[in-house]
Amino acid sequence: MNKFNPERLSVEYRDGVTATDPVISRHHTLTHSDDTGELFLTIGTQFAWDKVNNDMRDEVIGEWKTNGHCIYYNAYVMVNKEGQDFNTAMRRYEVFERELPLALTAIRYGDRFLFNVYPALDNGLIIVNFISTYPQLYKQEIFGTFSSFSNSF
Repeated sequence: MNKFNPERLSVEYRDGVTATDPVISRHHTLTHSDDTGELFLTIGTQFAWDKVNNDMRDEVIGEWKTNGHCIYYNAYVMVNKEGQDFNTAMRRYEVFERELPLALTAIRYGDRFLFNVYPALDNGLIIVNFISTYPQLYKQEIFGTFSSFSNSF
């Protein structure tokens, strides 16, 4: 995993979202440049589909959800699209698994003002949904909590 560099992260707020509100309906879209290594975090009330490269589909998107009195973070990654072979899908799955800690660190750092106001968010579970056409790669994994990623910057 590459080390997170805060200087390589750009943050954009949309849809009336501020650095500290709202929590529920807050959506993150994290994209990057392979050429420069820069990360781009868009925070809004919807995912920033205009920032997603439809050919690559290597973004990490996520949103805060509630279940009763519990709050958790639901993230999604596109492992493969229809027609991609299993070996390619497996390599992408492995890359996502390896790079997700960096991506989650970037989201945590990029939205740090929200976490400062609502520190309990650091203890919400992170559930990552791996989207794939292959059943063995279409799964959910618990990636801990954001408190695990707040010490990386």
